[in-house]
Amino acid sequence: MADERYDEIKRLLAGTRPAEIRQGLTLVKQEIARVGSQEARPLFELVSALFYYDPLDHPELVGVLDEAVSLVVGFGEWVIPVLLESIEAGDMKAQLAMGHALGRLGADAVEPLMEAYRATDDPERRTFAVYALGKIPSPKVAGAAPLVLEAAGSADRELRDTATRALGRMAEWMAPELLPPEWREACIARLTYNLADPSPSIRAKAMRSLGKLARHGHMTPAERQTLGAACRRILGTDEHYDWDRSYVVRKEAEEALSYV
Repeated sequence: MADERYDEIKRLLAGTRPAEIRQGLTLVKQEIARVGSQEARPLFELVSALFYYDPLDHPELVGVLDEAVSLVVGFGEWVIPVLLESIEAGDMKAQLAMGHALGRLGADAVEPLMEAYRATDDPERRTFAVYALGKIPSPKVAGAAPLVLEAAGSADRELRDTATRALGRMAEWMAPELLPPEWREACIARLTYNLADPSPSIRAKAMRSLGKLARHGHMTPAERQTLGAACRRILGTDEHYDWDRSYVVRKEAEEALSYV
């Protein structure tokens, strides 16, 4: 790649004007098409640096940031270990963008994310891995189900929250026959336990995930009946008239009830 071409792309991507950044992203796409993703590797750092923009400070860049995520995915699966190595250097907004990118990379990212989870005891890094796993639209995420189930019982609130949500997202992509009965039962038991979590956010996500398990065929008739009873208890429509005080939890229970 010519130095002047690189310098022009660097200049365009370093600004905060959406039109200029889009022009820079277009030039990156052209370079990938011209020389291949490996040879265009120096441009990866320029594009991924956009992940550090704060959408709250620059709401006009939200669409551009999504385009940057898609472009990072276009570099190919070699970016997976690079993104994982960047976790420690990233702040939360950058990590979310990286998680989206890994999710869009699909099944190829499942095993590396599982390895990244197992390689650390740091709750923040584990939360990132689980978040990204929950973004992968592939039946291959079934292999990560025991790991995410473990995370849903973590003492760390953020990791527990993220994993509780991820279990439901994964249920959308896994055929019921891919899950051993003992894991399915353990998943329902964990999510049911998390319905009593002190955090309203975790209770809401547990209910949402249980609803997705029911919706996508991961529950027996008896389990759906039990879920229906839990929904009515949370809504205060059973004989106890003692509803959950959090509106968001009741809202999720109302939707889950429609699936049982």
